[in-house]
Amino acid sequence: RKGARMLEKLGGLLLSCVVYLGATVLAVDLQHHGYEDMVRALFNVHNECPYITRLYSIGRSVEGRHLYVLEFSDNPGIHELLEPEFKYVGNMHGNEVLGRELLIQLSQFLCEEYRAGNARIMRLIHDTRIHILPSMNPDGYEVAASQGPEDNGYLTGRSNSRDVDLNRNFPDLNALMYYYEKINGKNHHLPLPDNWEEQVEPETLAVIQWMQNYNFVLSANLHGGAVVANYPFDKSREPRVRGFRKTAYSATPDDKIFKKLAKTYSYAHGWMHKGWNCGDFFDEGITNGAHWYSLSKGMQDFNYLYTNCFEITLELSCDKFPATEALQQEWLGNREALISYLEQIHHGIKGMVYDENYNGIGDAVISVSGINHDITSGAGGDYFRLLLPGTYTVTASVPGYLPSSRLVTVGPAEAIELHFYLKLAPKDTTDVNLNRNIHNIKDPLSKVPPRNLGPR
Repeated sequence: RKGARMLEKLGGLLLSCVVYLGATVLAVDLQHHGYEDMVRALFNVHNECPYITRLYSIGRSVEGRHLYVLEFSDNPGIHELLEPEFKYVGNMHGNEVLGRELLIQLSQFLCEEYRAGNARIMRLIHDTRIHILPSMNPDGYEVAASQGPEDNGYLTGRSNSRDVDLNRNFPDLNALMYYYEKINGKNHHLPLPDNWEEQVEPETLAVIQWMQNYNFVLSANLHGGAVVANYPFDKSREPRVRGFRKTAYSATPDDKIFKKLAKTYSYAHGWMHKGWNCGDFFDEGITNGAHWYSLSKGMQDFNYLYTNCFEITLELSCDKFPATEALQQEWLGNREALISYLEQIHHGIKGMVYDENYNGIGDAVISVSGINHDITSGAGGDYFRLLLPGTYTVTASVPGYLPSSRLVTVGPAEAIELHFYLKLAPKDTTDVNLNRNIHNIKDPLSKVPPRNLGPR
């Protein structure tokens, strides 16, 4: 079986190994990077492409290692209006290392192809602000790496230095969302519980603050232990039965979009879409998280419920710590998928929300009729809403202003620009959003479910 699977993988790579959209791709010997090697590699990319990159830290791990992010943009360090923000996060589980190496290699690839004049990559960097965090759990990685690929255990180095699984460490907003669904309450940007900063690990805190500082639109976090593109919700709406994994499909209001995002990665991947991998079968190489097994306090659900960001979880390898000689094949199998998924950020609609003096309005609520999940405009007034092709009624609303609705037809190509110009509401006009903004409802959390040690 192992030999047959290897042949399938090699077959899926034949077309991607020769030429990459006009830019010849030279073979690169990939290797595993310890913390210092990873930092050195990121600085080397920045030094090679200083005008389109910025290296910054979003915080430190328990043991004091920086959580470095490499940004790609034609104007690094600046949010340009109507230019969406994207992020990749790797190595959330310290012993799931392929994502870490793929993101280091992706960084080198983006720099090299930009310098080589690859039109596709140049356009992507000019039109998108890309943030790459190769390792969210550098402490756990060092524990796993000390064992080596051959002796690495299924759990060795998975958690951070305090033995906390970071993908079970985000505030549980799902329970609050499922409660709001029953009372027609708030459907986006849910409030965090009191003293939440004291309830999360330093790595989790750093990532949440990162989300607060950047208006991310699309994201993926890279894991290992299976080969499948997993999409929200991860947590089941059904109560957990003691001793059993709940496997009830738990759809978001944007379920169709999430399926499309997951399929984009799966079908661009060398073999994920084939379904049979690691002894498991996932139709078309995708799965709803809760349909696989229910997971509480995960990062992808938190992105969707707390920010404007749509995130999926990519399980990329049967072996959590692949041997060095397997990294090149894994890179070739994932390269096109990493780029194709990133390009999905440029679909749907985007635009500005202005007041009567043409000043951008931040925190304007953008609602799409028929999809019970709103997003908000950024500080400068720009917004981004991922949508499938179709015709939609879109409404922009802000307290104190008259709402504005527009009809828009979205095609399969790049995002349609749709701008809103809001007028001040008469002083005696009741705020049309009053019934939509339900705040300070306590989180009706029940008991925290037992810790789940699946790939995610």
